[in-house]
Amino acid sequence: MKTRVAALSIIVDDPESVEKINDELHKVRSYVVGRMGIPYSRRGISIISLVIDAPQDVISSVAGKVGALDGVSVKVAYSAYEFEDGADGE
Repeated sequence: MKTRVAALSIIVDDPESVEKINDELHKVRSYVVGRMGIPYSRRGISIISLVIDAPQDVISSVAGKVGALDGVSVKVAYSAYEFEDGADGE
């Protein structure tokens, strides 16, 4: 199975969507390389940075589902390379 590495930037304007976001990200937890959440209380928003190594359709699916939530914006940056599952990048 071929995978790609992608970085998802998620901006959360509506705190009511946080639980749904976490549910969607939990479903793909086996693909997650790292996650950082930043509450920006001054602006009343949260920012989530997520790095994922997954098949293209999984990345597109999670970005689409999370981005469709109320008050949530998602942008994805993809690595130019595809990897065979199990490859360590060396």
